[in-house]
Amino acid sequence: MDSPPIYRLPQDNLHMIFCNLSLRQITICKSVCKFFNQTLTSSSFRDLISTHQSPLSLLALRPSHHHHHHHNHHHRQASSHPSLHVFDPTSNDWLKFNLTFLPFRSLSPVTSSLGLVYLWGDSDSPESNKSLVVCNPLTRSHRVLPQLGSAWSKHGSVLAGSGNRVLVLTELATLYFAGSSSNNWLKFSSNLPSKPRSPVIVSESLYALCDIGTPWRNQWKLYSSALPTFEKSFVWSTIEKREWGDVFDIMKRPRLVRGLGNKLLMVGGLKSSFSLNAACTTIVILRLDLDTLKWDEAGRMPPDMYRCFQESSKFKVFGGGNRVCFSVKRVGKLALWDCSVKKAVHGVWRWIDGVPGYGDGLCRGFAFDAQLNAMP
Repeated sequence: MDSPPIYRLPQDNLHMIFCNLSLRQITICKSVCKFFNQTLTSSSFRDLISTHQSPLSLLALRPSHHHHHHHNHHHRQASSHPSLHVFDPTSNDWLKFNLTFLPFRSLSPVTSSLGLVYLWGDSDSPESNKSLVVCNPLTRSHRVLPQLGSAWSKHGSVLAGSGNRVLVLTELATLYFAGSSSNNWLKFSSNLPSKPRSPVIVSESLYALCDIGTPWRNQWKLYSSALPTFEKSFVWSTIEKREWGDVFDIMKRPRLVRGLGNKLLMVGGLKSSFSLNAACTTIVILRLDLDTLKWDEAGRMPPDMYRCFQESSKFKVFGGGNRVCFSVKRVGKLALWDCSVKKAVHGVWRWIDGVPGYGDGLCRGFAFDAQLNAMP
């Protein structure tokens, strides 16, 4: 039997045909046949597509904390087919990336950077050590980073930056992996006054919030540090300006999210007054320009949407760039602030329905800019 005509096309012609498809369509085509998969994962096509396609901006979900720690039997069953659930805000659809190509018995995605996803993987060793794994779900390529003890996965916040650099932060110390420069973790002691909250990387710097208040009243401060190198130690310093006034006092449970460019977002409940147990009137998104150190208001949750959050003392925030997601218990859907919409100065707010597998629990997640040419 003669092979299909498309098999006989010159490679350059075939590549140009596939370049006219969206990244999502290319991902689907990879599963059509072995020939398509080899063509679409070749280095020559990845190099070509990087000049024709922008990354696909997605919002990825992390495994449920309750599910992960309190339903171990069910988790072991589910982990036989591990996957990454992502939401595409452009098409308003949920997608699923199969992670069965990763050689671990259970996986917990935690963050992403430049098209790569970082996960904690459980090994089969009796010591129950965990490893950080970096992978590209589109090309099914991966790399296992040097092994760490399980305490780091339980208490550390994982961040990733350019050059495959990775940090694991705790209250007392920071581990730093310099990508291709070394195959070892560097350890730095922390000079922070308390646990770093919602740490983020913007450009070549690290930012985090710390509560330096009392058990009765929170007092938040913004800290920053340049990313460490072999020659330079890892030192945090406070960022504050007199002109900021009460910017941290008006917010309840503030959290940081990476913004677009050299911008930093701070999200939290907007207090109705400065009293100790003041109620919140809504959720507000403030934006800090790291070049000028000036704040402005980026968005404010509409009253009808905030009613779903009003009775809960706790909500989760994740995202990045010009999109931020909000999750609260017993709602079963996510609230999305989307500032990518043209002419919407303060962004557009809408609900995301059909959250897979979470029921009424809190969702955690991260922004994932999917791309074919990202290599672990």
